[in-house]
Amino acid sequence: MLYYLFQYLDQLDFPGAGMFKYISFRSGLALILSLFISTIIGKRIIDKLQYLQIGEIIRDLGLEGQMSKKGTPTMGGIIIIIAIIIPCLLVGKLENIYMILMLVTTLWLGTLGFLDDYIKVFKKDKEGLHGKFKIIGQVGLGLIVGLTLYLSPNVVIRENVLIKDANNQEVVGYMPENIKSTQTTIPFLKNNNFDYADLVSFMGDHAQTAGWIIFVLVTIFIVTAVSNGANLTDGLDGLATGSSAIIGVTLGILAYLSGHIAYASYLNIMYIPGTEELVVFASAFIGATIGFLWYNAYPAQVFMGDTGSLTLGGIIAVFAIIIHKELLIPILCGIFLVEELSVMIQVAYFRFTKRKYGEGKRIFKMTPLHHHFQKPGNAGIIALIQKPFRPVPESKIVVRFWIIGIILAVITIVTLKMR
Repeated sequence: MLYYLFQYLDQLDFPGAGMFKYISFRSGLALILSLFISTIIGKRIIDKLQYLQIGEIIRDLGLEGQMSKKGTPTMGGIIIIIAIIIPCLLVGKLENIYMILMLVTTLWLGTLGFLDDYIKVFKKDKEGLHGKFKIIGQVGLGLIVGLTLYLSPNVVIRENVLIKDANNQEVVGYMPENIKSTQTTIPFLKNNNFDYADLVSFMGDHAQTAGWIIFVLVTIFIVTAVSNGANLTDGLDGLATGSSAIIGVTLGILAYLSGHIAYASYLNIMYIPGTEELVVFASAFIGATIGFLWYNAYPAQVFMGDTGSLTLGGIIAVFAIIIHKELLIPILCGIFLVEELSVMIQVAYFRFTKRKYGEGKRIFKMTPLHHHFQKPGNAGIIALIQKPFRPVPESKIVVRFWIIGIILAVITIVTLKMR
């Protein structure tokens, strides 16, 4: 809204109004606004949650310090959502299709997570929203995002190609026209564009249409997987929040590079017009998560609940898909991936051993993986991996996971040049 006001004032030669034309200025403003909202206004929301006695329901899992968290205000993801939405509405270009998709994603999954938390807290049902309804909501969002990217005429790329210059040296050039494409960036390979349509090249003239169908299915899968991964990671104070902030910084950098033709050319990646506006959204996202971390860091004064964790995961997934970097998610979101895989492996192994030996066995002492480090080894838990034998303090687990997240973020950016 402020963007359009100052755009009008700039036409009237109002001093300083032209600053709103610059992504860097609006991104910085979005970061400051989101930090202010999540810290100052966030404190009032936390006090309100405490007054309404909206506290976390804790199951005794035998983890050190776990029961001390009982009654800590939950549904704090509302703070993150407000701190993202308001700055974007104020300083973002609201006609930008990518900004619209990100705002829809935030509200959609925020509502889904809110319903889950509401049932847990107010209906006293520890299971929350039934799993099938969560999946329907996630699949529905993936379908909306995938079809919008397919149908919108504003969603285009300019393909990067290697050409010979006057000295017969290979340089990066771009096709003369913007096109709609199912191409995406793959790491480590020199010819780094992969087209989903190539998977169905045998379909001839219909390959491109079939490629879009595959793209929509991939979008649905990624949105569901990453949002659930973030949800599983949200088990220790500050873990999901800090990890998401690190990922947000990386995605913001990738969006800026993809939306700037000179930088895209240097890195030999496709140029995606309009994605530079996502830097404003990324800045609001970073500010919201860091501001929330002020209260969510150990010992937490508030939990985000599914209202926050589902939203953070969905934002990350859709953002990566929009900038055609979804195949980098296994590296960038390695923490989420490992947490999710640990649960899947644990359940599969338990069922297999129970069917074969009549008694279920475990690989980890407890899942998701972060809880494995909280459990003492050889404490009556039959698990293949008993180390560490002494429980690791919660704050140390979180910081170590953050460090791993930073390393993965650096690797993600470096992969664009490592080929």
